[in-house]
Amino acid sequence: MKKGFIFDLDGVIVDTAKYHYLAWKKLANDLGFEFTKEQNELFKGVSRKRCLEILLEIGNREATQEEFDTWMVEKNIDYLKHIEHMDASEILPDVPKVLHYLKENNIPIALGSASKNARPILEKVGLLSYFNVIVDGNNVTKAKPDPEVFLLAAKQLGVFAENCVVFEDAVAGIEAANTAKMISIGIGDASVLDKAKHNFNDFTEISTDFISQLIHK
Repeated sequence: MKKGFIFDLDGVIVDTAKYHYLAWKKLANDLGFEFTKEQNELFKGVSRKRCLEILLEIGNREATQEEFDTWMVEKNIDYLKHIEHMDASEILPDVPKVLHYLKENNIPIALGSASKNARPILEKVGLLSYFNVIVDGNNVTKAKPDPEVFLLAAKQLGVFAENCVVFEDAVAGIEAANTAKMISIGIGDASVLDKAKHNFNDFTEISTDFISQLIHK
């Protein structure tokens, strides 16, 4: 049975969470309140719209629709300034090893991310050519934990959902993969991502033998 491999972006392939944090923190400060790194954990795998809703709840702020839309744009402009100078040094350890192994074995690869900036980020770090399919925040209407992003990626890869493997660093992403009946692999703290079928701190712990087992299962 043909297998497909789907990767989240932020926290799995590159660590852009730090840039999102800086952009959200600046917006919070502009609105008159603090935003901590601990609070930023609530934003993992969450759409930009929902992130702003959470931020306003944290700051106990209300917004008109016009203000809300303006702040969404302002945050993204600030974030784009941060990622403008990204390069291959931003790729998380051993991610290219896994992508190269999959490519060598002609395994279809997709990106499944809430980010609306996924394609330019992959271009900047030099990984875009590895991906057969990009499904991001521009293609979906439902945020994780809804499985829409992964189901669409599987469909575009031409692979049955149950034959897909998903790499995720967020609880919402693991839940989405599990709902889609895909094999979920948590990248990060196993005590947080405890619903994942497999757990690794990062890709340095993932051997090509393990990837081969997933391919031939």
